[in-house]
Amino acid sequence: MNVSEAIQRRMSVRAFTEQPVSREIIQKLLEDAARSPSGSNLQPWHVHALTGNALKALLSEMETKGASPAPGYAIYPEGLVEPYRTRRYQTGEGLYATLGIPRDNKAGRMEQLFRNANFFGAPVGLFIMVDRQMGAPQWADLGIYIQSLMLLAVDAGLDTCAQAFWAMFSSRVEEFLETPKDQMLFCGIALGYRDETAQVNDYKTSRAPFSEWGQLHGFDVAAE
Repeated sequence: MNVSEAIQRRMSVRAFTEQPVSREIIQKLLEDAARSPSGSNLQPWHVHALTGNALKALLSEMETKGASPAPGYAIYPEGLVEPYRTRRYQTGEGLYATLGIPRDNKAGRMEQLFRNANFFGAPVGLFIMVDRQMGAPQWADLGIYIQSLMLLAVDAGLDTCAQAFWAMFSSRVEEFLETPKDQMLFCGIALGYRDETAQVNDYKTSRAPFSEWGQLHGFDVAAE
């Protein structure tokens, strides 16, 4: 599989099989992704990978202790403008339509949202952390690492779903992991083997055409 094929195959998978993922595979994915570029080679990412009893303990604590949503950062800007507002709306509506959950079924939609809380049944849950002192450039570096990791997962026959959901419960996760106070949770990632029979995995988002976001300059000039 080449990079182009991995990019085309990658999608947010929201249902996984119970097939475990070995320590060797996970560690190789994380280490290979660390070859991602970062400004001045800061490598600002910190990663926690949970499976088995460790993952069960986290999910149990989340269920028994509970937590009120308190994002460590603004997941979306206040007053999201167009075309981003429409894209966000269409993504949610497309997902719920695939599952047959109408807009007036608030309970059904909330139930689907909180499937995030068990990593959609994935055998591995990842938490991506970053130092609190880091700024926008380092957050961009974090995104590059995450993209590398997700593409490497596809190459290994695995699938993922990046989850900003977990940032809403950052303090609970940080407490469970006993992370240093100067680190904050950026996101979670569900990782495992795709459940090919799950209806939710039939949904794949579209992309805006190049004309909406790209411009080419000077390419029409004949080469000398």
